[in-house]
Amino acid sequence: MKSFTYSFLVLLIIITSSCSKKIIKEKWLKTEAPAVFKARFETTKGNFDIEAHREWSPLAVDRLYQLISTDFYTDIAFYRVVPNFVVQFGINDNADLNKAWSNYKIEDESVKKSNEEGTIAFARGGKRTRDTQLFINLKNNDRLDSLSYSNVTGFPVIAKVIDGMDVVKEIYNGYGETPGRKQDSIQKLGNSYLKSNFPKLDYIKKVYIVE
Repeated sequence: MKSFTYSFLVLLIIITSSCSKKIIKEKWLKTEAPAVFKARFETTKGNFDIEAHREWSPLAVDRLYQLISTDFYTDIAFYRVVPNFVVQFGINDNADLNKAWSNYKIEDESVKKSNEEGTIAFARGGKRTRDTQLFINLKNNDRLDSLSYSNVTGFPVIAKVIDGMDVVKEIYNGYGETPGRKQDSIQKLGNSYLKSNFPKLDYIKKVYIVE
């Protein structure tokens, strides 16, 4: 009986591990973005469109295309909205999915386009830390082009808002930096945590590539 129980547990661990690895498919990581592509964000405040340029940050634009194409940005919060600075988002409601993508961080790239109003970049906290979180500049933040810390310099722009910047500026900002300081809880508990503690936050309903 003990032998059967042990064998069953080993099999269960193998199956669980196998399923976990399949959260992200290898082919997703090999997908290269077009030289230029557009995407639409449908949000609780309205819609806005972006245009991404691969030449600005090739690896990061590939990652953006991969994430949009696999519906990562469906039903996620604008959890950090700092007036006259940035709108940040990119934590999924699924903790396992967040953890899986964090294992495939993007190599660092240099800044080729300035962080002007309406431009978009991946958030990062040091060398090789870009994964899924993005921010939209609410004003000209060119100081972010050369800001150095933790052995890395600047935030490479990957895209820009081409329509609906007025919508972006209407995203709820009453909580300021506070939700952004609770990222561990957001990563683990998802939208249920945010809706209980920060009920006025706006959300992305879905994002998709447009012609």
